[in-house]
Amino acid sequence: MRETENIRSLASDLSSEQEGTLSIATTHTQARYVLPEVVQAFRARYPKVNLELHQGTSEQIAELVASNSVDFAIATGAYDLFPDLVLLPCYHWERIVVVPKGHALAAKQGKLSLKDLSAFPLVTYVFSLTGESSFKNSFNEKDLEPDVVFTARDADIIKTYVRMGMGVGVVAAMAWECNDKEDLVALDAHGLFPQSTTWIGFRRDTVLRGYMLEFAELLAPHLSLEITRKIGDLETQAEVDALLAPIVLPVRGGCNEEFGSAA
Repeated sequence: MRETENIRSLASDLSSEQEGTLSIATTHTQARYVLPEVVQAFRARYPKVNLELHQGTSEQIAELVASNSVDFAIATGAYDLFPDLVLLPCYHWERIVVVPKGHALAAKQGKLSLKDLSAFPLVTYVFSLTGESSFKNSFNEKDLEPDVVFTARDADIIKTYVRMGMGVGVVAAMAWECNDKEDLVALDAHGLFPQSTTWIGFRRDTVLRGYMLEFAELLAPHLSLEITRKIGDLETQAEVDALLAPIVLPVRGGCNEEFGSAA
């Protein structure tokens, strides 16, 4: 069935590059804070291409990929869940700590530490059901136990509960919006947790139509049409990694990338 779909895609390529469907599975963070501007630019170029966006955890995205329900997967880490995909790194991102104005951490001088965070209840992302959590491991390596009182998939929900006083939030830096400055303070957490890498992936047997290649380039400009076509001819992920190794990935941040005094 997959081969049949590819034959249809090839036929479509020969007849029209302006129409079709692009189905994407991704996490809430990417869908909410990264993809809107990408989708807007893509729609301007390809108004006749139907976009389908599915949101979920890494495990849910893997299920969609396994069932051939999507063309692209966009996620962070969790490489072991996607052994059959070609994975192309797009950008790095860091976590930040978010607290209400007037919170004790907002007035802290000097660099924030994990010991500082372990003294407060924490609100952060849902942990993966498989594998180890880099968040928890960061504390464990310092012989600290984080007091995680609430988890959610959605950074907006996390910030809401921070505003309610439930705890100190730990979210992706890209989730920091300019209007958050009205009642929240963002503290730099660089170095406290491992840097994360977001990638875009597709099945090795997928025929990438022209508009699919352009979507990848809009998401990550270093993934030019020429490079992505070269990747399509490679047989292993190791060869893909070697081809992309010289590229320095950008680091995505939030509003003006400005963080508080504990930076």
